[in-house]
Amino acid sequence: MPTKEQVRAFIEESETPVGKREIGKAFNIKGADRIYLKKILKELVEEGELERGRKRELAPVGALPSVTVIEVDHLNDDGEAVARPINAGDSPSPVIHFARTDNKGRAHAPGVGDRLLARLNRMKDGSYEARIIRHLEANAGPVLGVYTKVGKDGRVQPTNRKLKKEIIVRDENSLGAQSGEVVLCDILPGKIHALPEGRVKQRVGPMDDAASLSLIAIHAHGIPDEFNDATIKEALAAKPVTLGKRTDLRGLPLLTIDPADARDRDDAIWAAADDDPKNKGGWQVIVAIADVAHYVTHGSALDKEARKRGNSVYFPVPMLPHELSSDLCSLHENVDRPVMAVQMWFDAEGNKLRHKFMRGLIRSVASLTYAQAQAAHDGQPDDATEALRDEVIEPLFQAFEALKKARAKRQPLDLDLPERKIEFGDDGFIKAVHKKERFAAHLLIEEFMIQANVSAAETLVKMKRPCMFRVHEPPSAEKLVGLHETLAEMNIRFAKGQVVTTASFNRILAQADNEIDREQVSSLVLRSQSQAVYSPENLHHFGLHLSNYAHFTSPIRRYADLLIHRSLIAALKLGTDGLKEEEAAAFTDIGTDISTTERRAMVAERETNDRFTAVFLANKVGEIFQAKVSGVTRAGLFLSFDDTGADALVPISTLGNDFFNFDQDKHRLVGKRTGETFRLADRLSVRLREVDIVTGSMIAEVIDGRDGGDAKPRSTSLPAPRRAAKPNAERKTKKKKRTLPKGKKRALRRKEQG
Repeated sequence: MPTKEQVRAFIEESETPVGKREIGKAFNIKGADRIYLKKILKELVEEGELERGRKRELAPVGALPSVTVIEVDHLNDDGEAVARPINAGDSPSPVIHFARTDNKGRAHAPGVGDRLLARLNRMKDGSYEARIIRHLEANAGPVLGVYTKVGKDGRVQPTNRKLKKEIIVRDENSLGAQSGEVVLCDILPGKIHALPEGRVKQRVGPMDDAASLSLIAIHAHGIPDEFNDATIKEALAAKPVTLGKRTDLRGLPLLTIDPADARDRDDAIWAAADDDPKNKGGWQVIVAIADVAHYVTHGSALDKEARKRGNSVYFPVPMLPHELSSDLCSLHENVDRPVMAVQMWFDAEGNKLRHKFMRGLIRSVASLTYAQAQAAHDGQPDDATEALRDEVIEPLFQAFEALKKARAKRQPLDLDLPERKIEFGDDGFIKAVHKKERFAAHLLIEEFMIQANVSAAETLVKMKRPCMFRVHEPPSAEKLVGLHETLAEMNIRFAKGQVVTTASFNRILAQADNEIDREQVSSLVLRSQSQAVYSPENLHHFGLHLSNYAHFTSPIRRYADLLIHRSLIAALKLGTDGLKEEEAAAFTDIGTDISTTERRAMVAERETNDRFTAVFLANKVGEIFQAKVSGVTRAGLFLSFDDTGADALVPISTLGNDFFNFDQDKHRLVGKRTGETFRLADRLSVRLREVDIVTGSMIAEVIDGRDGGDAKPRSTSLPAPRRAAKPNAERKTKKKKRTLPKGKKRALRRKEQG
């Protein structure tokens, strides 16, 4: 028989609370001996060594139940979410970390304030590992929302779509907020079923201001937007780099080409004809990338903060403090800047012959925009590009022409997916929303960066050193079946069961009749693809049709690139600040983390753009727009407007006097009575009905005439409603009156007549 100490030790070491049955089974206690076990357990409880929980399970005093509601309290220095029990109050509680995946193997990264039902496993150090069962309603506070004056008090409409109730704010708790302002408010204790009351703790700014709209997404997704004191201190202490043992590249006219609103410049390029007579018509290209690894070393405060963020978010919320991201690590013109550079040699057909890496020092000769570079190439240089056109800019485009030949043979996925461009005025408010213009200069930079990324991965693979690959697996069979059905509706051939390649998808895209159809087919093909992730396992990049691929070219904005720089430094013995063994051992976990933060950033950026667009279109309610159906669901049609790329929903209830069946496989709604069909990729004329700038959502209605026909509202009349049923009590009374015998009816009538 076990001693009392052995029983107590077993319960304390168990990952979850246990019952008498589990204890008896562990010690093989049967029959009458169970009386002895019951006595021991009773004594341990009475002595305060153990406590009973749900279903009389036993656990150490203060232990948490195996399934409970928890709330994410904060992110630790490594960027990991840390939670506490929902009912812990101000008392100390055990630390709760999250498992990498949920019970279905899906990665998850909850944000601060998230409330979750989780299964807990107690660890030997007294902490807990949580696996999420499901997300519950978001934390009640603090809540970001839009304030509206109502009488002498006010209401706050939460920007989080999961929070359905408005918040009452008494005048004395409003902090002087005005209607239309974004505010942050705490929830005050109150009745559960009534509208909650809140207190404004911060007035952010007007709803249509860019800063306010950005903060909504930052707050909703728990994105860190402030650096701690230690990180700022390290950034302020950073100094410019001298040449030292670096390769001096300042004699070469490298330059940067970026968007007009770029805040950081992390890549500079140079190209020239190869002077090797054995490589006639060949080219040499240098891609120089900001040497962030020099400033952000393993284990530093800057490193911990960069890993926690994973990437920059374009609101902007940088991965590194501005002292680095916008200054010392940014390759501004006419200043010395340290770089990790790769020199590559290509033949006349654009095939890479060889490459070498170096740590260097450059002095960029110009900071150009894409439009400037393109205009110079097209023969319309401005003052900044006139002197650079023939000797610096033209060789870049000529080298790109050679690289295009090899790219065409490689057949990467060639999607046509225009992006939205949000323009702001000098006052910080939205000026315009339109599709982003794409130049050959964009493709030039893209191809140069791809070749540099390939070179980095190839070097690390060849030297058998750790590499954080950018992985994009082929699409699943299930998604390909759905794609086949949809394309068939558009009269585009796509054979079932074929071994798909990027060339297969490019042939599909080539069958689109016009630019609009090509955009839609591109969207369909994109939906069929797997999501790209970061991983130390080389599963190749399907979309680019590359065997070895990693991100090397944006270490200011992506932590994955910084890891590649460190691994190259260690592999090529380019310094003492290379990748450490403990860092390499954590690559799997780091890959999961930064893949999650990347997805978080993408969602937040998309939501912010939706709100920007909603603000821009708020005064255009009632106007007619041309749009294409970008999604079909049971709820209705999702649209993408042609001119702005704005997204809107057409509720299924507004599609007319018919019942529409949802055909998921063929992405369509079919009228049961009329047979009228709405498909993915349909062109429609729609009227904008509602705009909600708080959530960024818009509602539209289809008007008669496809492809911009007559602008008449589609009939939304419904069948005449049934007569309302009378209350039960009234029906019962009538029934009693009808069943009265005739004699009693006459007596009752005489009585009523007096």
